[in-house]
Amino acid sequence: MENFLYLLPEVFIFVVATILLILGLFIKNIRLINNLAIISLLIGLILIINQPYQSIFDNSYVIDEFSTVFKSMILIGSIASLMMFISSKEDLHIDFYEFPILIIFATLGMMVMVSSNDLLSMFIGLELQSLSLYVLAALNRNSLLSSEAGIKYFILGALSSGLLLFGISYIYGFSGNTNFNLIAVNYDTESLGLLLGIVFVSAGLAFKISAVPFHMWTPDVYQGAPTPITGFFALAPKVAAMGLLVRFLFNSFGEIYLDWQQIIFFISIASMAFAAFAAIAQKNIKRLMAYSSIGHIGFALIGVACVSSEGLRSLVIYLMIYLIMNIAAFSFILSLKRNDAYFENISDMSGMYKNHPFSTILIALMMFSLAGIPPLAGFFGKFYIFVAAIESNMTFLAVIGIIASVISAFYYLRIVKIIYFDEPKDEFDGFSIRSLNILFYTSSFLIIAFFIYPAPVLSVAEYAVRSFF
Repeated sequence: MENFLYLLPEVFIFVVATILLILGLFIKNIRLINNLAIISLLIGLILIINQPYQSIFDNSYVIDEFSTVFKSMILIGSIASLMMFISSKEDLHIDFYEFPILIIFATLGMMVMVSSNDLLSMFIGLELQSLSLYVLAALNRNSLLSSEAGIKYFILGALSSGLLLFGISYIYGFSGNTNFNLIAVNYDTESLGLLLGIVFVSAGLAFKISAVPFHMWTPDVYQGAPTPITGFFALAPKVAAMGLLVRFLFNSFGEIYLDWQQIIFFISIASMAFAAFAAIAQKNIKRLMAYSSIGHIGFALIGVACVSSEGLRSLVIYLMIYLIMNIAAFSFILSLKRNDAYFENISDMSGMYKNHPFSTILIALMMFSLAGIPPLAGFFGKFYIFVAAIESNMTFLAVIGIIASVISAFYYLRIVKIIYFDEPKDEFDGFSIRSLNILFYTSSFLIIAFFIYPAPVLSVAEYAVRSFF
């Protein structure tokens, strides 16, 4: 019973999701269900921040500084997605009360993921997240693209789960344990089977973070899924899977990091290079954001490849900034609405400056931040990553990252050029939606404010790293 007291945030969120599921059968007020879900996640966030640190269930589930920071980021991403949903549910034909409930269950799975210290609890958290995401991707039953996105994600997700289970079986077979800390004590450093297990589990997790070469689902799912769901895919699941990858590699195989460091090294380079070139030809803004997320994950993986406190600290900083930038980006995309229709082609933004002068200034700053142009938050995120790489004698990785960042700046700046210098079209009316304005202006302010006052983000990152160093 004492163990469950330490699980109060998770238990609370599960109970709320169950109650809302039953409530939705009798109350057809989707806005009410969604608002209750937002309030519940805010309460969950407060509980997480005040959660005592402990290892429970025979050290299979860990509550520490790292999990607290990552769970907080996950809940912030989920709350932002619910705020996006309420502004667009009717127009995008996703006005189902199940949406916020699926978001909550997916969030619960992600919370389990980042606290997992055992292969079995890791898999349970992953599957709880994945099953919810499969349904969300295909939620718009009136859209062929959404149905296609759901099927593709389900098939490829099942394949990644198979790889994950295959890797788990190898690790258990050659170490005799499923607990991360016990695996670290009992493995044979020269075991080929154990190395295969690391490769397969890393491949399964690479699918979840859209790292190359396991990215193939990302562009189609981002484009086909309704925009609030695409935003959710780009936010919380990426943070959760990255947190799980770090705990799995650092807790279980920190002593033999040379064996898996090369895997992360090449995945990072492949993700940065592929995304930098693939996004250039994109005309759909959501598809472009898919390649953007692949590239950003490549940069984040540099922090993992460093295998140092500086690398891990830079990773946490980068993920926090990535979360804020993508909240701003998807709030902006949802604002591209005219006469109850949403526009996703980049050319539809032409001349927006004429009709929305203040908003487009913030949009330009957001694009500059995504491109990594100083003195905005995105620049400092990459700066800390590259400094950590150089300090870890991985200068080549930093150089590749800088080159990829310069190339990727083209497609972000192209959007700014279209907004400011092309012939204007009709005015968009989505910029008057209150929930989107709250997200867009708040996240835009944070992108700018990081340059002035970075201390809170830096201290949170330092706090998270204590769990490992």
